[in-house]
Amino acid sequence: MFKSIIPGLRKGSVNIPTSKSDGQRSLLAAALVKGESTLTNLGHSHDELSMLRTIEQLGATINKKSDGSYLIKGIHTFPKSATINIGESGLGIRLITSVCAAHDGQFKIEGKGSLTERPMNFFTETLPQFGAKIKSNDNYIPLFVEGSMIGNKVIIDGSLSSQYLSGLLMALPLLKEDSELIVTDLKSIPYVHMTLNTLSQFGIEIENDSFKQFKIKGNQSYKATDYTIESDWSSASYWLIASDIGMEIEITGLHMGSLQADKELLNAFLAANCSVINTQNGLKIEGTKRTPFSFDATHCPDLFPALAVFAAYCEGTSSIKGVERLKHKESDRGIVLQNEFKKLGVHIELNGDEMLVHGTGKVNGGTIHSNNDHRIAMCFAIAGCFAEDTITVEQAEAVGKSYPDFWKDLERL
Repeated sequence: MFKSIIPGLRKGSVNIPTSKSDGQRSLLAAALVKGESTLTNLGHSHDELSMLRTIEQLGATINKKSDGSYLIKGIHTFPKSATINIGESGLGIRLITSVCAAHDGQFKIEGKGSLTERPMNFFTETLPQFGAKIKSNDNYIPLFVEGSMIGNKVIIDGSLSSQYLSGLLMALPLLKEDSELIVTDLKSIPYVHMTLNTLSQFGIEIENDSFKQFKIKGNQSYKATDYTIESDWSSASYWLIASDIGMEIEITGLHMGSLQADKELLNAFLAANCSVINTQNGLKIEGTKRTPFSFDATHCPDLFPALAVFAAYCEGTSSIKGVERLKHKESDRGIVLQNEFKKLGVHIELNGDEMLVHGTGKVNGGTIHSNNDHRIAMCFAIAGCFAEDTITVEQAEAVGKSYPDFWKDLERL
């Protein structure tokens, strides 16, 4: 699907969709309850729908109520075998693989799209230390998992993705024995904080020492709860950038006390001499005096596409650190941003872990390819609203992974 964005003034209000990260965590937690939980504000992104199908396949019962909330009756008896397709969700496979390994049984875990290109050696190297048997396609999916795990003290590398740690934190409380994790070089710490918060609301207690050591008691039980899923700061990032560049919009639905990593975008605005304005119902960004900026996105790498657009519309060179975190996303986002922005007359340098965006305050028109990456599609849609000529996004349907209504929201303005 192609989408063409014609430059021009847009105004109105955008209500931000819910967080697929929060949604997937809470869905799996609710499935592990021996009882019924209510989830309010669940979204309908591809990743959330994949997790819904997965927990239903494993034995959870799902009922959508008239008010839009979901009543989740947890898995009574975990199956002894199952073949699971988690779609294209990186978080989904990293959570569900460890949870399956915590149970006695044999499981085949599959996926599609970019997930087939993401290495899974963490599982083949780590889960056997807990007694699970893991086979893979040369460290790629499909994964063949045979549990159940037993408690142990294990050192893990947190540099590739915090999602592997989150999966273990959800699984290890189910074991009979206690466990301890020593984590080195952890990235995306706020996402681990989100996991711990979700677990605590479902009755799971984990002792955490500065995100370097986690002590997990065994024989814990997930408790039924009523859980409300937050709006998504990752999805909000594109509209916040649009507001800064000059779109007359109010962004609503965001929780200012959120633990989500991408709320850190507000500090990027401050670094660029912009102002965050609280409105009656939400937020606006004042960016008429914006300047080039330096920002470390190591712990919030999903902000890179939005930040690259922001930097392109700042006159001068901006520095964004954390490029090494971008290699195993839906695309290699550092390379993709460099290549696609080049088509629009914006020069981006990749210098190790640093991205240098040489902004001129303007972006040319042209046709770019999303590389089937939802965040690439959305960032160039926002760039197109202020471009010198029409920007056309190829494979624009990629937005469905996290924000199915993105194009509708843009067209409403």
